[in-house]
Amino acid sequence: MKKTTYRFGLLGTVASMFSLNVPLFAAETDDSVTSSAKQSYVFRNYLKGDDITLQYDSGVVTLTGTVSDEFHQSLARETVASLPGVTDVNNRLEKNAAASSVNTDAWLIAKVQFALLCHQNLNATNIQVISKDGIVTLRGAATSTAQKNLTTEYIKDVGGVKKVKNEMTVATVTAKAGWENMSQKMTNIGESIDDASITALVKTALLYHRSTTALIITVETKDGVVKLEGKARNWSEKNLATKLVIDIHGVKMVFNNMAVEKIVAMTH
Repeated sequence: MKKTTYRFGLLGTVASMFSLNVPLFAAETDDSVTSSAKQSYVFRNYLKGDDITLQYDSGVVTLTGTVSDEFHQSLARETVASLPGVTDVNNRLEKNAAASSVNTDAWLIAKVQFALLCHQNLNATNIQVISKDGIVTLRGAATSTAQKNLTTEYIKDVGGVKKVKNEMTVATVTAKAGWENMSQKMTNIGESIDDASITALVKTALLYHRSTTALIITVETKDGVVKLEGKARNWSEKNLATKLVIDIHGVKMVFNNMAVEKIVAMTH
């Protein structure tokens, strides 16, 4: 297990899981690190359409090639950085020529679709995303009104989204059985997600949510249990980070050890 600090920032009962003073893994060989990365959940599911080459040398992994979006660059780097034996990542990945420019509607759609895919309680495969001048329209079916409302809540917090028009319909009782089967499949997939992929998904999701992008958070994962450390300006920020992370695919439990900054009363 590897602990890395990222820009945006569990309880004492499991602290020993993360505080061992001895190395947990032996140094990996070039083939081993490359194989671990390629077999990770992120590479198999999120980056399978990208052209990524990995080179390992004395703990440092160099990533070269092209990816479809900026957040794929982040996912690749964070996944590899969390692998045993990796001490640093030299990220030379470039967006391909057809990739959308930052701040365009196409780029915003890509960010929204990524947010949908990250959260296990959303039905990403059946949601159509449309964006016009930062106003995002969602269409498709939700298993319940609660899921529809949760989708709106997550998407309106994606950086760059000005407004969300949720035109999703709520599935009928007959249709819900099929949705539940799909949800169960996603849960089963999540249970087998490797720790490096979970860490990468958590970091990238926190980066693209407007409410958490500025937080300094350390993310650490062991057997699907995620520990967060860092600083939050208030309890609302800390609780929001927990809420976002617990819904990421593969996360079984979250221990949030983030410190809440003390507010000093102003004196006149």
